[in-house]
Formats: sequence, C-alpha cells, structure tokens
Amino acid sequence: MEEKIVYFKTPGKENTQQVLSLVKERAVARGIKKIVLASTRGDTARAAAEAFEGTGLKLVVVPWAYGVGKGNPFPLELKSQLEENGHRVHFGTMLFHTDELYGSKTPTIMANLLRIFCQGMKVVVEITMMACDGGHIAGKEKIIAVAGTGAGADMAVVMTAAPSLRWPKLRIHEIICKPLMEVSDE
Repeated sequence: MEEKIVYFKTPGKENTQQVLSLVKERAVARGIKKIVLASTRGDTARAAAEAFEGTGLKLVVVPWAYGVGKGNPFPLELKSQLEENGHRVHFGTMLFHTDELYGSKTPTIMANLLRIFCQGMKVVVEITMMACDGGHIAGKEKIIAVAGTGAGADMAVVMTAAPSLRWPKLRIHEIICKPLMEVSDE
C-alpha cells in the first residue's frame, strides 16, 4: 500500500489550511467521522469548523486545561457556537503537561519521546487520550487527530483512540502530514 505524507519545510500556523484540506480528504477516503483538534485560542477550531462545514465531520476540540497559565485563552462564546453546530469542546487534564504525576516522571518521558517526531505528535497522542477520557470519542474508535507547533496546525494522523488508563492500546496508523524537523545546534 502506498499513501502520501506531506512534509512542511517549516512548522507553524501557515500550514493550517493545507492540513485541514488533507484531513478532509483522508477522512472521506477512510470513512472517518470525528476529528480531534488542538486549539488553544480558538483560531484553529474556527478554521476547522469552517473548512468541514457541510461534510458531516464532527470536531472534538481540546483547548488548554483550566489552571494552565493565567486564565484559559479559549473563548467561551466559541465553545457555545461549536456545540450548537454539533461539535464538542473538552477542557481536560493535560496528561503530559506535568513534571511529575503521582511521584512518576513517566508523563515527561513520554512527552519527550513523542517530541522526537515533532511537537504535534506529542499533542495528537495527548488530546486523543483526553477526548477519550472525557467520553467524546470511544476507545478503539478510528479518528483523525490534528495539532500544531506553537499556533495553528501542521500535524495530522489517523489513529485508533484509547483512554489514558489504556494508553498502550492507542495506535497511530497513518501520518497525514508533519513538519520536517531539522537538527538544531542546541
């Protein structure tokens, strides 16, 4: 089997529209109905809702958890608009956003391992488990997860969801797109 993976020369929000187009195309090809999407300030969620309008695709938007930073930057009026249109917004525990959880450094280690692929790979795994933990997608449900580097979207994968308590059951089947990761001198 051959399938196309798109690589972006640079990470960031300038890739968002192309990511959404690729996601829509792959969702239709695979019969996938739910898109799990990271959106901190709501810009990516707005763009996705517009891009997927009339397609039957449903978004599960995962902003930052409350308590991260100084107030949550995701607009509550956007949450209401999205939910009125059949989408879901889930503010849940950010599973990898901790230095230590119950005396374990495992979340940090997992996050750093996933970042070897790119920042978005860490986020797609995290938000998928969060959405599953929140009951917005089922364990073993095939979805597309979308995330980005800093702002916007530059990473998308087809995956089978699992809740955080069963994270070894999570599977990434296909990489739709991701940014190239150059080796830094750091």
